Amino acid sequence: MLVACASKQDLNVVEYDVRKLKTESETIKSQTAVSYADVQQVREDILRLQGSIEEISHKASETARSNDKSFSRLATEDSLLVHQFGDLDSRLLKIEQYLGLGKEEVSSPPLLPDQKSPVKDTVAGTLTDAALLNGGMEKLGKNNYAEARESFGLLLKNYPKSDLADDAQFFIAESYFNEKWYEKAILEYQVVISKYAKSNKRSAALYKQARSFEIIGDLASAKARYKDLVNAYPASFEAGLAKKKLR
Repeated sequence: MLVACASKQDLNVVEYDVRKLKTESETIKSQTAVSYADVQQVREDILRLQGSIEEISHKASETARSNDKSFSRLATEDSLLVHQFGDLDSRLLKIEQYLGLGKEEVSSPPLLPDQKSPVKDTVAGTLTDAALLNGGMEKLGKNNYAEARESFGLLLKNYPKSDLADDAQFFIAESYFNEKWYEKAILEYQVVISKYAKSNKRSAALYKQARSFEIIGDLASAKARYKDLVNAYPASFEAGLAKKKLR
């Protein structure tokens, strides 16, 4: 009997433990299901992120390829421009070397004002920029080329930022052209073209430089400059002359 009672009590304990284990098992299963769902959500998020990264990477590679094409096109255009003007620059350099002017400092150009007699600056006791320009023009009209260049050179030296500086530089080039020293005229016209991009003398400088090249027999450079003139100043009077030359 005692054995039977002990066995029954043990059985109750065992049943209690089994129920407890079942409850804990269900709890664990529930927690496991939640954890599995969380893991699945994380996996889906990772896949989504990977997809976004791949899409961004693809767009970036497409953009890079597009940029490479653009850079390649620009580089090609750049090389074409360099090739187009390479001969002209080479000829200018040869002229500078021929004249021994490779290291000579270049000056600048101006605008055409009404000619007046030279007037002294009452403050500084020197000629004003307008007086120097007008004096140079007067000498140029009398074919006193060296004296004219001296007046224009003083203007450029004393008033480098003057509104008349581009005119002075242009007429320096004109003095050499009138003197039939075309190689030197080409270099002086180039100063107007390069240094005074907004000068109203620039179209004339392009035309006269082209004429100088033409006169000395450098027809390739002359043609290039005539084309530059037509492209840059199509409505100018000089462009009309250049078109006739090109025809």
